[in-house]
Amino acid sequence: VGFIMRPLGGIVIGAYADRAGRKKAMTLTIFLMALGCAVIAFTPTYASIGVAAPVLIVLARLIQGFSAGGEVGASTTLLVEHATPQNRGYMASWQFASQGLGVMLGAVVVGALTFTLSPENMQSWGWRVPFVIGMLIAPVGMYIRRHLEESLQIAPESATAPRRESSLKIVCSQHGKTVLAAILALVGGTTAAYVVTFYMPTYAVRELGLTPSVALFGAALTGLISFAFAPFVGLLSDRVGRKPLILWSRVFLVVLIYPGFLWLNASPTPAVLFIVLGVLSLGLVGQTVPGITMLPEMFPKAVRASGMSLVYSVGVALFGGFAPFISTWLLNATGSKLAPAWYLVVMTLVSLLGLLWLRDHTGRDIDAAGAHA
Repeated sequence: VGFIMRPLGGIVIGAYADRAGRKKAMTLTIFLMALGCAVIAFTPTYASIGVAAPVLIVLARLIQGFSAGGEVGASTTLLVEHATPQNRGYMASWQFASQGLGVMLGAVVVGALTFTLSPENMQSWGWRVPFVIGMLIAPVGMYIRRHLEESLQIAPESATAPRRESSLKIVCSQHGKTVLAAILALVGGTTAAYVVTFYMPTYAVRELGLTPSVALFGAALTGLISFAFAPFVGLLSDRVGRKPLILWSRVFLVVLIYPGFLWLNASPTPAVLFIVLGVLSLGLVGQTVPGITMLPEMFPKAVRASGMSLVYSVGVALFGGFAPFISTWLLNATGSKLAPAWYLVVMTLVSLLGLLWLRDHTGRDIDAAGAHA
């Protein structure tokens, strides 16, 4: 449900980040995410308030989706703008590393609750605990973000100054080709991220008969690999360039996706699942870190957060969020348990077309005159 709101959140919060500053936008996103967590955590049961309960849960998920739509754009833009041309990949890598850490900790918390609580208690109230934790952590994040150094110099508005065009209008009219190429280039990365990180552990349970605890461990493993390797991949992208690293990482994935699914189906054991997830996660990190660095590099500072947020939120909403659904549909439609692998291969190959149309700004001053002409 939350994916529906991501593009709107990317547009609105991205424009806010370009107008009011990256810090304020990031503070807003974490507040909205905490609000969504609070609503989910404390919504009474259906037995208590009837249909209002699912309505409140859906509303909370929409708020969180709106927040997520602007979070990555604002935070990555801040990291890139605080970096030098020589270490932007390393700095931006921490955004993806934090996503991996979140996935890992989330899986650990859910696993701990599942292990310690009875199924009845887990269904009754245990499922609310992760949202309570998220709500309680949020004030710490808000405090940290408020004390960050702003990377956008905001000029005071003059009453006689002409009204500035909207960020969305500037991005679409002046950088429309870049936006379309970037969304196309993002297809492979976001599809792989959601298939490997979220769908594959579930696939192992539903289709191959592995236990839910194994799936949780697999999700935690993918998060750990993302967190541990992202900074090193960021450093590597600063040395060899974004596009070459993305290209070879996608070749790596295309070559290994089908054999990985084939091996997992032939030997559906926890060990094989962990090996396949681990290897594919390395390819995922190899393409995502330089990819997430390229996005803000492609837009001028005045609309950088808007441009990145639009590309990222639309790409994730259309291709990442629906990847598990499409994978399941293909599996049922074809009757082949290998259908998700072919889907991922095709989407990865398609995304190479968008990559070819994008400029690589590795090591260049992205704020110099003519950098985005």
